[in-house]
Amino acid sequence: MPDEAHPAVADARPKLLPLPKVLCRLGLSPGEIAVYSFLMYCENRTTYQCYPSYRTIGEAVGRNTVAKYVRQLEEKGLIRTERTTVTLKDGRKRNGSLLYTILPPEQAVEQFGESAQILMAVEEMSELQK
Repeated sequence: MPDEAHPAVADARPKLLPLPKVLCRLGLSPGEIAVYSFLMYCENRTTYQCYPSYRTIGEAVGRNTVAKYVRQLEEKGLIRTERTTVTLKDGRKRNGSLLYTILPPEQAVEQFGESAQILMAVEEMSELQK
């Protein structure tokens, strides 16, 4: 039956956030997927950047270990983070939220593949030495 017959389905379409299929090849944990999805939801589609706080991410995805997942996503080459500062009205500077840049997931898959090949080579070498 066509989706037009189901208005609830048709109404939900604009609210869907498609994730790159290549993410399935990276073995991400549910927490990493949740954080990555939220960052994609927040990102500026022109600059691929966003700057939600850890608290905002945690409230959205229901996790209290956001920093760990952000670090893991960065290690896997899916995001890059930069520190920001905020200048208060009285001129004092404070740490701001991190600036997140969403990187092309294809690069992460290539990096992941190279890492897997290196790991396999190391395992083979250790087996040969036994």
